[in-house]
Amino acid sequence: MPLVNTIEMFKKAYEGGYAIGAFNCNNMEIVQAITEAAKECNSPVILQVSSGARKYAKPVYLRKMVEAAAEDTGLPIVLHLDHGSSFEMCKECIDDGFTSVMIDMSSKPFEENIEITRKVVEYAHDTSKHPYVTVEAELGTLAGIEDDVKVEHGAESYTRPEDVEEFVRRTGCDSLAIAIGTSHGAYKFRPEQCTRDPKTGILLPPPLRFDILEEVSKRLPGFPIVLHGSSSVNQEYVKIINDNGGKLVDAVGVPEAQLRQAARLAVCKINIDSDLRLAMTAGIREHFNQHPEHFDPRQYIGDGRAYVKQLVKHKITEVLGSNDKI
Repeated sequence: MPLVNTIEMFKKAYEGGYAIGAFNCNNMEIVQAITEAAKECNSPVILQVSSGARKYAKPVYLRKMVEAAAEDTGLPIVLHLDHGSSFEMCKECIDDGFTSVMIDMSSKPFEENIEITRKVVEYAHDTSKHPYVTVEAELGTLAGIEDDVKVEHGAESYTRPEDVEEFVRRTGCDSLAIAIGTSHGAYKFRPEQCTRDPKTGILLPPPLRFDILEEVSKRLPGFPIVLHGSSSVNQEYVKIINDNGGKLVDAVGVPEAQLRQAARLAVCKINIDSDLRLAMTAGIREHFNQHPEHFDPRQYIGDGRAYVKQLVKHKITEVLGSNDKI
């Protein structure tokens, strides 16, 4: 099946009260794990590539791997640029066969964000040059670190619902990422922002701002909303990593119950990256600890791939609700 854009995928998700998982990938094993899990769950899926992944694996390798996954599984798969930092980067990805791009000008003043986003939209929607490519934009900024995206805690800003109608109308974007309290990376929240569970000792993050999401949804009825920084930092994988030589202290993510609630509202795309990294690392660390004599990458990366696949199946069925939606 050829790669698709997000239009029909998001329309069905919005109407069905579920979200599509947008999973970051940067090597073959992660692509395989994500798409094999989606195939077994009969779920559409978005494979997204950050600027860091493009530097690491080279765009042509990533595109060919995703195309191979679409051919192998027959799934509707979107190839998406995550956090495009310029018009030039978005244009390059569009010309290279990406079916969806994100232009992230959320750190810029409102008018500059509109101007650059509109420029990307005009190029992406110009079907005289290429097939229609969908564009995601962002209003509000998330704290945390993910590849080239770095925002200090305290510098983040929630999305202003009163801005969204004008922004969407003037840019023509196809979906909008908003800031309601999610955060990038495995260390999403400062300890002083959290409470500690007295029984488990695990840090509990502050709740998401569903009031903002609900107000945005009222102002943009039927319009697909995106959540970035939505890994839950599964404590099972954190424990495996730490039990096998790692040192992840107070890594905390967004509770899965809150993400499921968001998916039942207007959120059609939920981004997951750090959880994949944790699952892969857990499998590899555990393998090396149990088999110190091994040196074949197929052995230890294979275990990492198995954990990633297990994680993605869990996200699809228990968090996103996108299983059996093809």
